[in-house]
Amino acid sequence: MEELILKYFPEITDRQKEMFVSLFPVYEEWNQKINVISRKDIGNLYLHHVLHSLAIAKRVKFPANSRILDVGTGGGFPGVPLAIMFPEANFTLCDSILKKIKVVTEVKDALGLQNVNELRMRADEIDGMFDFVVSRAVTDLSSFVPWVWNKIEKGSIQGINRGIIYLKGGDMNEEMATAAEKLRIPMNKFSKTEISDWFDEEWFIEKSVIFIKR
Repeated sequence: MEELILKYFPEITDRQKEMFVSLFPVYEEWNQKINVISRKDIGNLYLHHVLHSLAIAKRVKFPANSRILDVGTGGGFPGVPLAIMFPEANFTLCDSILKKIKVVTEVKDALGLQNVNELRMRADEIDGMFDFVVSRAVTDLSSFVPWVWNKIEKGSIQGINRGIIYLKGGDMNEEMATAAEKLRIPMNKFSKTEISDWFDEEWFIEKSVIFIKR
């Protein structure tokens, strides 16, 4: 199913292709030991997890040396596929559950990913500043944004707006409006793109990429 990646990202290098191909056996092995992906879903790894993560790469091209924090990464999504796609950017993957971070470590080592740092801690405990925060539907936006808002540098980097890039399904309009009002963030800082605008598989219907400009 790595052909699914090439369908939408034909520009990837041979090395990147090798790494995407390597994801399946590594996740299949570790998922038998530590259930980070539903065992019924492992066969859909590339569609439900890898390509879904890479929707962020359609929304934002991370510049070289940019710092990206993946909150609630689980077994490494969206951080691992994005780290493969953007080898010159720096990724910090955090999760509060030790066994999930162990899987991230094993996947990183198996693939030889040099641009990933994994941390077992909650997002609000992390020191340092970042250019972007990414995540996959950890909680509602009103709860999520305060964890990370003050960890994101303001403005832009190499002409690209910094901010939060959030993957979530369902009707997000009300959730964005509620977050904007509750957190006193101007609504014009929020934008939503339907993933089905980029990917034509039926599974992506009603799934979105939310961007909140810092």
